[in-house]
Amino acid sequence: MEKKNEIKLFEQTKVRTLWDEEQEKWFVSIIDVIAVLTDSANPRKYWSVLKTRLKKEGSELATNCSQLKMQSSDGKFYKTDVADTEQIFRLIQTK
Repeated sequence: MEKKNEIKLFEQTKVRTLWDEEQEKWFVSIIDVIAVLTDSANPRKYWSVLKTRLKKEGSELATNCSQLKMQSSDGKFYKTDVADTEQIFRLIQTK
């Protein structure tokens, strides 16, 4: 399974993406998307609270989100919550 990490820019904000050749789809860092959508000072905390709320409501979005290793600002790779395009659209609708 070949994966390819890339950084996309959206309105001057970096959004980490990863192409999964086996599944033939892009995965996007949820925290990066939240940073773009909310202008939150702490998108990690925002996602944590939102994910807890979604789980309590029984949303499959929070339950089905995957974790993949993506490069952080320190250059190291860490597991981060990611979503495919369909899941990102669902996340935007919940915002």
